[in-house]
Amino acid sequence: MSEIREPIQKRSIEKKEKIIHSGFELICEKGYYNTNTAEIAKLAGVSTGIVYQYFKDKHDILIEGIKLYANSIFFPMLAVSNTDVKITANNFPSILRQMIDKFINNHKLSQTAHEEIISMTHSDKEVAKLFHNAEMEITTSVTSILLKNGFKTENINEKVHIAIGMIDNLCHEIVYHKHEQLDYNKMIEFVISTITNLLK
Repeated sequence: MSEIREPIQKRSIEKKEKIIHSGFELICEKGYYNTNTAEIAKLAGVSTGIVYQYFKDKHDILIEGIKLYANSIFFPMLAVSNTDVKITANNFPSILRQMIDKFINNHKLSQTAHEEIISMTHSDKEVAKLFHNAEMEITTSVTSILLKNGFKTENINEKVHIAIGMIDNLCHEIVYHKHEQLDYNKMIEFVISTITNLLK
């Protein structure tokens, strides 16, 4: 097997990124086991040989795609809270609402990807590790933001992790499960109220 290349020139970097995006798109659409390297190469507009210059196999492409996916799903929430706006007890509920809305919108954009990847967190150790690390990174980042804004609650790291889990479950309910009997506006209110009280 030829040695894997790390692109240096701009054109080569763009080609590698195109392969990642194309491969991840196909995997999310058809499933990991129903996607092959030839299909990825065709969608990316390159030869199969070019794909193997940058990646050992489709699993490598999947891992790089998940890194992009994890960032787009987890970290856009920080774009709402990690601003120059001072977070206070008064505006914290409205900021939480913005974070929840952002999280819901990102889940809608990545529904196919989300379903495929979550199933693989139970069968692929490398995928599971990526998500484990991403979850802890967002917990640490949000905790840091709250501490900078004067939140001094005991065990804040653990409480933030619980809060993020609540938001994640809420978004899954709204985007995927869609129980018509439930009032989602009320559920959002309850989650915001619970998190606000948790972090007092």
